[in-house]
Amino acid sequence: MEDVQDKLNLSAKLVNGSLLPLIISLSLSLSFAQSSPPSDDATVESLRFAEIYGAIQQNAADEVDPDRMILDGGIRGMLSALDPFSAFFDREQFELLRQQTRGEAMGFGSILYVTPGKILVLQTAQGSPSWRAGLGPGDEIVEINGTRINRIDFQSLVELLRSSRSHPVRLGVIHPGRVVSQNYELNPAEVALPSVDKCFLLSPGIGFIHLSGFEEKTPQEVQEAILKLSTPPLKGLIFDLRDNRGGVVDAAIGVASLFLNPDVLVMTARGRSAPEKAYRTARASAQFHMPMVMLVNGDTASAAEVLAAALQEHDRAVIAGSPTYGKGVVQSVLPLSEKTGLALTIAQYFTPSGRSIQRPLPGTALAAPSRELSLAPGSGHFQTDGGRSVSAGGGVTPDVEIPSHKLDPWLAFLTQTGTFTNYASERLTLHGRVGESFEADTTVLDDFKEFLTHAGVRAPEKYWENDQSYLKLKIKAELLNLVFGLSAGEEVETKGDPQVQAAARLFSRIPTILKSARTKQ
Repeated sequence: MEDVQDKLNLSAKLVNGSLLPLIISLSLSLSFAQSSPPSDDATVESLRFAEIYGAIQQNAADEVDPDRMILDGGIRGMLSALDPFSAFFDREQFELLRQQTRGEAMGFGSILYVTPGKILVLQTAQGSPSWRAGLGPGDEIVEINGTRINRIDFQSLVELLRSSRSHPVRLGVIHPGRVVSQNYELNPAEVALPSVDKCFLLSPGIGFIHLSGFEEKTPQEVQEAILKLSTPPLKGLIFDLRDNRGGVVDAAIGVASLFLNPDVLVMTARGRSAPEKAYRTARASAQFHMPMVMLVNGDTASAAEVLAAALQEHDRAVIAGSPTYGKGVVQSVLPLSEKTGLALTIAQYFTPSGRSIQRPLPGTALAAPSRELSLAPGSGHFQTDGGRSVSAGGGVTPDVEIPSHKLDPWLAFLTQTGTFTNYASERLTLHGRVGESFEADTTVLDDFKEFLTHAGVRAPEKYWENDQSYLKLKIKAELLNLVFGLSAGEEVETKGDPQVQAAARLFSRIPTILKSARTKQ
């Protein structure tokens, strides 16, 4: 059976103070398989479970909810005793799983900024229901199916968005610079979810690509993104896997094939009852040989770690940032009755040198590395093709450690409360659109400070003086988000990211780094 790695949208994710309600990730390494009949021991235990459930249903003081007892208490409780990656999918979740393997989701094609009492459109996907209706960056959604956004609490707002994404909706929308809402009726459709969500030239000759996940179309997307940036030819590429929780493992192999020679080992999967399988690069329609720096962090997981470890061990890229998550196991997805499914951990994967990157998870079946499955039993020493030492048992350790930029408490508060986006929205209403060349100057900062005062937010002098550069960057990014779309603001913010700037300075040192021991930035 084909092993794949996937992610399932289960809840909402708060990013930089913005709730992006349809985009959340629980990363799983998956292969679709068929379940087998229970053994005699399993039959005995199943009968015991049925006996206990029958006694509870007949004698409990309150009425028993079968779904809650069996699904949450029985099935999910049983899986939680194994590891945090095994999971049961109800019908809706299982369908989402299949959609996202294809890089699609049912919805309206909008990325939204959500804060209590306010929803702003940041971007709409071309050809999506939102795009066809004429919605765009900066539009404020003030009403959904007759419910006023400013009259419900935040949790109710999240639930309203969740329940609305798969049914026809009627929206009340105020366009930038206007005060009267306009009604729109939208019908949901399958919308493409591109995995390459950032692609631009960081500086002349240096490309930047951020990959949010791995779906079936990801290798083609990456190839097209690089070709788009390659006129004139790139002198270097920063490949950003930060916050990438994984996806289809075959897609990770496909991306590796763009940068490594054909028939090169990328990973090996081995399990107690699963046959050993080696994954090797294929002959790609395009191959790229420019110097590479790959950025990773603690939320780089699973298939993303497969790619990072392979490029590291074959000395193809310098890995920079902070240690990755450490998920080195594979799940098999068993289709069950009533269109439900079960993801069960069946194997561990190993890098080309034979190391496991699974971090120990106390209290689970993954509390310690499996010596029985190890491809290099008794060996604690692993090397790249060029002889550099690499560590095992806890994610991918970068060749060059670059700490992420930490916001001070005041900036963290402003970001988490959505203050910058709220200011940008109000400024556009009062002063109109800005151009792509807009820069936040001292006059804009004074206006922002006045906005904070009216909002009851104090600007401590110590932080105000120290944070001038970041304040200007963030204000510019949020204004461009609401005028030109999320990609415009994200490009500005990425170019101002100290971790990205430090990664860009590594290109002149790549030959030395790939021949030396791990360093700190």
